[in-house]
Amino acid sequence: MIRIAIIGGGIGGLAAALALLRHGFEVEVYEQAGELREVGAGIQIGANGTRILHALGLAEALSQTQVIPSGKEARLWSSGERWRMLDLGAIAVERYGSPHILMHRGDLHAILREAIERIRPDAVRLGRRCVALRQDRGSVEVLFEGGARAEAALVIGADGIHSQVRAVLFGKDAAEFTGCVAWRGLVPMHRLPPHLARPAATSWLGPAGHVLHYPVRRGELMNFIAFVERSDWKIESWTAAGTTAELGEDFRGWHADVHEIIRHIEVPYKWALWGRAPMPRWSVGRATLLGDACHPTLPFLGQGAVMALEDAYVLAECLKKYPDPATALSRYEHTRRERTTAIVHAAAQTRQRALSPAFAHADGVRTYLAREWERGPVTARYDKVYAYDATSVVI
Repeated sequence: MIRIAIIGGGIGGLAAALALLRHGFEVEVYEQAGELREVGAGIQIGANGTRILHALGLAEALSQTQVIPSGKEARLWSSGERWRMLDLGAIAVERYGSPHILMHRGDLHAILREAIERIRPDAVRLGRRCVALRQDRGSVEVLFEGGARAEAALVIGADGIHSQVRAVLFGKDAAEFTGCVAWRGLVPMHRLPPHLARPAATSWLGPAGHVLHYPVRRGELMNFIAFVERSDWKIESWTAAGTTAELGEDFRGWHADVHEIIRHIEVPYKWALWGRAPMPRWSVGRATLLGDACHPTLPFLGQGAVMALEDAYVLAECLKKYPDPATALSRYEHTRRERTTAIVHAAAQTRQRALSPAFAHADGVRTYLAREWERGPVTARYDKVYAYDATSVVI
């Protein structure tokens, strides 16, 4: 039985572990944190992502906490004008073959871990920070901080944008600050007025800022995430606490509904968005990368975690099909590189559309909205994202 070590216990690492365990591989996940939990708040999973989660046998577990939105709607930052820009719900299932769901990240993380533990209870090892790899023609040795070691036939680096596995394989490089700061928070749904406590994913469009809110955890919580162009905050962390006063100041002049949600966030958290160009190569010998470790994706398409899910599924299929590790990793990269690069670029383009200065000019905003943010152009863009089926690609 081939033994595979996965570095990183986030959504991508756990999805890869589950997919590989279901194929009969011996898998161990090494997570540097002392507690396995997913930080952050909400996550949108489009049809291309739920298709994978269902293929991994998780449909029933997801149904216990997910929210299926009625659609995606847009609102204008100043007037609050509302319009529907994308149909979801039953229409999404009919169009794409799988649902679009809204989740709390912690719930998805727990579902993945529980599914892994049902197959192999001791698969996840905590407090293991990878510092180096040593490999020969037959195996890879993983070295951890403190002196612990592990040996495997293959290593998968699923350790995020600041990946140590990437640094070991390809050398250290610096991520680039994108000029965007993100805010997040959760609000109990019962605290919001009825016109805001709706089962839709709502995007507020404005100049140099973007707000998104949607229900999670069976509709009990409203997830709030906002982006603003700033140059004075460059700490990338999911746990840097801010204040509602600072958050409100970043969106001064925006519609009262935005500030109504902000007012009910107990502690908003902020982090800087960093980026790297997609890598032309992901593997060296018996080690490879997935997710943000090799193609970090801005959150403006809701596809960062979903790209990791697609990677995880395809990588597991390649390792199942090709006994030779070099062939399997080559096929994995070949299958995934064009898709992930396209999504990285599309997310960057959506950032420009969402934070456009055009929203500040009343005389031109109608033309801009019709060209970029009405249902037709939005659906055309998302068709390319959601219709993709990683479970049936030729590997």
